[in-house]
Amino acid sequence: MKKAQFEKDKATVGASYPPPHDEKCRGRRTWPLTRQYGLTQFGVNRVELLPGSWSTQRHWHRTNDEVVVMVSGELVLVTDDGEEVLGPGDCVAFRMNDPNAHHFQNRSEHPAVYFDIGGRDLWDVSTFPDAGFVAKPEFQIKFKPIKS
Repeated sequence: MKKAQFEKDKATVGASYPPPHDEKCRGRRTWPLTRQYGLTQFGVNRVELLPGSWSTQRHWHRTNDEVVVMVSGELVLVTDDGEEVLGPGDCVAFRMNDPNAHHFQNRSEHPAVYFDIGGRDLWDVSTFPDAGFVAKPEFQIKFKPIKS
């Protein structure tokens, strides 16, 4: 078993949203453990959120469940139901197809770290009601010669 690596220069920084929706997420660093370990059935990301940053735009998933486990720091969970402060050891979950959009904001003066765990359904659609768009995974079919 190899220990996960969380080197700063190997993190994915920010989010791939179209401008200006990417701005609030620029202080997010993500280490996709799914890729590091070659996982295919579920996704796991270690996320560091700098002060003043958002985790994502508020969103919900049509076919993927999601769980977030806090490791350190403090975040504010923002949903249609209001706001809730989360700290180390706290856990929240979001069921698929529940249109109560969510995201996290770091309103503190210190970085926060959490693990984001979710489904890998390639047909999932994420809805971002505040930003006014949806996102669907893209994949390509690649053809290779059969080796004999």
